[in-house]
Amino acid sequence: MHYFFGFSYWKHQFTEPFFPELNKKEICFINPFLKKNYFKLAMKKGLNEKATVYIWGKKSFPLVEEYAKEHKLKLYRVEDGFIRSVGLGSDLTQPYSLVVDSKGIYFDPTNRSDLEHILQTYTFDTALLQRAKNVQNFLLQEKLSKYNLYENIKLNVPKDQKIVLVPGQVEDDASIRYGANGMTNLMLLRLARQNAKDAYIIYKPHPDVLVGNRVGHIEEKTALEFADEVVTEVGLESVLEVADEIHTMTSLVGFEALMRGKKVFTYGMPFYAGWGLTKDTAKIKYRNRKLSVLELIAATLIIYPRYLDPNKKELCQIENVLYLLKNEKELYQNAPCKKLQNKIRNYISRKLQLILRIIAMKG
Repeated sequence: MHYFFGFSYWKHQFTEPFFPELNKKEICFINPFLKKNYFKLAMKKGLNEKATVYIWGKKSFPLVEEYAKEHKLKLYRVEDGFIRSVGLGSDLTQPYSLVVDSKGIYFDPTNRSDLEHILQTYTFDTALLQRAKNVQNFLLQEKLSKYNLYENIKLNVPKDQKIVLVPGQVEDDASIRYGANGMTNLMLLRLARQNAKDAYIIYKPHPDVLVGNRVGHIEEKTALEFADEVVTEVGLESVLEVADEIHTMTSLVGFEALMRGKKVFTYGMPFYAGWGLTKDTAKIKYRNRKLSVLELIAATLIIYPRYLDPNKKELCQIENVLYLLKNEKELYQNAPCKKLQNKIRNYISRKLQLILRIIAMKG
């Protein structure tokens, strides 16, 4: 049997097709009414020495993790991939990609992940690097990124100043806890200003924070003490296009910037730092290999994740997903009815999630 922990109910339906190697009848999602009962429920449902365990992200299930270690069970951590969807995960939008990691998870540098292993050891042949180049060209040409939520517009910025982008992050996100020592967005802005005193700094809040789904909001007045401009509901490409440098904790925006030939300064330990491609505050001693941007793309976007065709409910290659996302993005941006439908859906979803969070805090 295969036991899935930390997968909220809305994830159940889309998760199964990502695991065609598993017998559907042997997939068991553990969602007790009270989280503290997860191990008791798993045992009741047959958890034993022959089971396989899957945990969403870095969610903590100490009893089952201890049980897996004691009985040498295979344990995988699962998370959204790097090319995800048109829309936010916090709005319960189905992802087109997941990563399934047998060693750790890519955003936790304290445990070396499958991605870390690939980046350290893989031999990237010419055909794979050409494929990575094609993927890079498509992403840049179609202005695709992780969420693809907002439209791209032309930003008016000073012509005679260095432009620095500071992307905000979700402050209670595991990548901050494990990869940036709990740094905050305000701390990041202060550091960016210290290291780019004469630059024109643009702060872009994380979309999950912007819509009120996650933690990390900075009042605009406070942000403007360190930044020159705050941009909100515009596509990431709008800002990356004008930026000379990106200063970040662990944001995926740093990886997106490397694909576009930008300078990247990191104040945490993201998966793309330490390979000779970024200027890093934190030194990751065990990352001693020098990589090219194409090698980083090949590992991160082609080898490491799983991709799903949402129409066929079958695994596919990244190229298939890129074309699907391109078409969906165009449909979303050019169909007012579709936009309105999504806005209503997201509004209802956010209100329901807010109510559930309030109930959880009171409970």
